Amino acid sequence: MIRISPAGGALSAAISLAFLQGCSGGDGASDGDAAASAGEGAAAADALEDDAGGNAGAGNGGSAPRSIPSPDSPEMNAPAPDSYSLTMATSRGEVTIQVTRAWSPRGADRLYNLARHGFYDDARFFRVVDGLVAQFGLNGDPAVNANWGGSSIQDDPVLESNTRGRLTFAATSNPNSRTTQLFINYGDNSFLDESGFAPVGEVISGMEVVDAFTRAADGPQAPNQGRIMQEGNAYLDANFPDLDYIVTVTVQEGS
Repeated sequence: MIRISPAGGALSAAISLAFLQGCSGGDGASDGDAAASAGEGAAAADALEDDAGGNAGAGNGGSAPRSIPSPDSPEMNAPAPDSYSLTMATSRGEVTIQVTRAWSPRGADRLYNLARHGFYDDARFFRVVDGLVAQFGLNGDPAVNANWGGSSIQDDPVLESNTRGRLTFAATSNPNSRTTQLFINYGDNSFLDESGFAPVGEVISGMEVVDAFTRAADGPQAPNQGRIMQEGNAYLDANFPDLDYIVTVTVQEGS
């Protein structure tokens, strides 16, 4: 998990936060621990892997299940345009994200292919922490996440900073560990830059929607990553019915 010990007074205590990506087992234990420092005010970061969501179309989103191609299929490995936008219809409203491939070419390619094939439809924002991040990226079907959990991509150099509104892939402490999970930065999380978290894009409209997402922090009462992996949206809907979610994502090329 990422443990953040802020230098300033914005947060008075260290906050434990998992930037998941990859796949963890059923008990929610982490698969990796990363250390990141943020200069004076040091932040230690322990990165977990991501877990899998549940039954697509069975939860609050109500979107119809879609067949997701396998990670090694040609359609999931197409190069992304130099720029494209993602329009997320969410339970709170619409969010538009501009992706610039030059910022993170491998990340932009992975996001482009996942989004255009409906991977994120009906996905929950399962970790939402004030001042830090809104995290998502687990498909509604555990079988899909099991298929994609080991499909990591190589790292990209960090060319942009994790400032407010930036969209970034989650990762473990291991190199080349990004898979499907992402987070939107709520505040200035630039201490993550030196740990290899490379932003792929940024929110250009609808950040007020992201700000309004239902909070779901870490801790005993928070969504359990292992159970999301094994039970998916059925678990989240039964235990965390107020979580916000993505209804659909529309990709617009060249915008």
